[in-house]
Amino acid sequence: MLFLVAALMLLGVVLGTVAHAPLTVTAALAALIAVWLGVFAIRERHGRRRHTSAN
Repeated sequence: MLFLVAALMLLGVVLGTVAHAPLTVTAALAALIAVWLGVFAIRERHGRRRHTSAN
């Protein structure tokens, strides 16, 4: 329960920061995060395929 409260407080701080940032900065950071998550997903998918085929 404490983790949930802390996560919601952190989310409120982050959303408050985004609300005061210019739209171009917000869009650029959102694109950067999307690329980062895409690279992570691709690396995870390829890593699992290599690992499971070796067994």
